[in-house]
This record gives sequence, C-alpha cells and structure tokens, in this order.
Amino acid sequence: MMERTSGSLLDPETLYVRDDALFRNPALHGLNLLMGFTGFADAGHVVKQITAELLDTLDAELVAEFDADQLIDYRSRRPQVSFVEDHLQDYQPPRLALYRLIDGLGMPFLLLAGFEPDLQWERFARAVVGIVEELDVNLAAWIHSIPMPVPHTRPVGVTVHGNRPELIEGISVWKPTVEVPAAVGHILELRLIDAGRNIAGYVIHVPHYLAEAEYPTAAVAGLEYLGAATSLMLPTDRLREAGREVGRQIAEQIDASEDVRQVVARLETKYDEKAEGTVRRSLLADENDQLPNADALGAAVEAYLAREDPSG
Repeated sequence: MMERTSGSLLDPETLYVRDDALFRNPALHGLNLLMGFTGFADAGHVVKQITAELLDTLDAELVAEFDADQLIDYRSRRPQVSFVEDHLQDYQPPRLALYRLIDGLGMPFLLLAGFEPDLQWERFARAVVGIVEELDVNLAAWIHSIPMPVPHTRPVGVTVHGNRPELIEGISVWKPTVEVPAAVGHILELRLIDAGRNIAGYVIHVPHYLAEAEYPTAAVAGLEYLGAATSLMLPTDRLREAGREVGRQIAEQIDASEDVRQVVARLETKYDEKAEGTVRRSLLADENDQLPNADALGAAVEAYLAREDPSG
C-alpha cells in the first residue's frame, strides 16, 4: 500500500490570498485569535450575530481571504441574490476571511470568520495551523451554538473544551461523553492541539424553542466568554438592547399560550433540579446520562415561538 507523504498533498497556502506586509508586521504576531463559522448548527444565529457585531462595531482590517470556489458546494448552499422587477442586484458571495480588529481598550486581536467550508477540511485545517504558527497566535478560541432543552429564563449555559484547563474547569455546565457530528471547528481544534497550540472551544446552549430565530442573549453570552478567555473588551451593548426587546416579545408570546407556559415551566423545574447541588454531572441528563428527547419540548413551543413572526 502506498504511503502518502506531505509532498503529495496540495499546498494549503493556495487556499487563500493574504496581505504579506501585514503578515511580516511584528504587531500582528502573538495576538489572540477568535474563530466562528456559519453553516453548522448555529442555534439562535449566535455565530452570525457575533461576527456581524465585531465587524460592524470594531475597527477591522482584512489580513487574508480564503477562496470560496475551492471550499463551497454552491448547489447545496446557494448564495443569495436580489431580483428587483427586471434586474438582479446585491449578490451576496460567501466569504471566509481573517481580520485584524481592535477591541474597546485598543487591544488588537485576530478574527477568522465566515462560512464553514463544505470541502477540503484537512487542507483548510493545515492552512489555518500554518497561519497560527506563522503569526505565533497566543490563544485560539472558537465558538458555536447548539439547541438544548433549557429554559430562556435561566442563565445561558456553555460547554468548554480544548487544552486550557483553567478555561474549562468550573465553567462547563454540560460535560457528557457523547458522539456528535463534527464541525470544521472540531477539526481545527484537534489539529491545533496536535501542533502544540493553545485552543479553547465554546458551545453556547440555546433554548431549543428559540434555535431557529436570532437570540441576542446567547450571542452576548458568547462574546462575554470569548472576551474573558482572551482578556478582550468585546462589544455587547447593541446585542443587549436587542436581547431585551426579544425578551419582551417572548414574554408576550408565552403569556398568550397556556401550553407554552407549561412547557417552559417543566424545563425550569428540570433545570433547577439538576442544577441544585450538582457539579460533576450534566445539568440536563437523566440518571443514565441521556439527554431528554427533543420531542418532549412540545410541538406547540416550536410552532409558537421559533416560527412566530415578531413583527406580525
């Protein structure tokens, strides 16, 4: 059987174009790196909201951009374009790029954000590891979100993983042993650990019945965890205000439905029972460490909350 060597692999650096002057600038070296990819789960649109808030609010400079044509399956994930009466406009090409940003205290950091690649995960991972090593990144921290059977009336939970114990112990509220579908962030984490680099991954827990809508409260929690891990002051004011408005809408919808109130009340009881006095076990698992069936959350909740048009 032929043994594949590194020389037979496609050069990962041809996956992206970069600003060589910035890469050579010592000021770009030794920074922290935040990462977020849309397309995998992203319950509550947490990654989308965090990325937009960072790029819209902070001073951002493009450092490198990945070639979408090599990484995207357009037929399975079609970009959006507007048809206006008799012409097309506002085509939105997929973008995955590395930026240099400045936080609220004037501290620089890196952000790798955009679509999750459909193709060439290992080659993409080699490219990212190469960038991390060349820029001597201090800590890489990535984030994504999943739907969980938790009530919106309790603090947003998080599961942390990686090779930095001080960022994990005492923070994760769900520490199971389960098999999950892999995301490109998981591959990056494994490859960065193999390369001896510091890495932490944050999984934000979004109430299952709010997973399909934007849930700013979860995005705020994500920014706070990322900021604490990297000692960065990240912007949350606009998302906090949006979260208060969404919270009012949720409260109105719950008040209008006895079925929804009962489901949320059961989730609160389950959460509180598991949270009280337990540290080592999952707050959500049953005695056999099995998560509750999502069906138990109630079709009424999904129909009434996740799909309800707030402007309607």
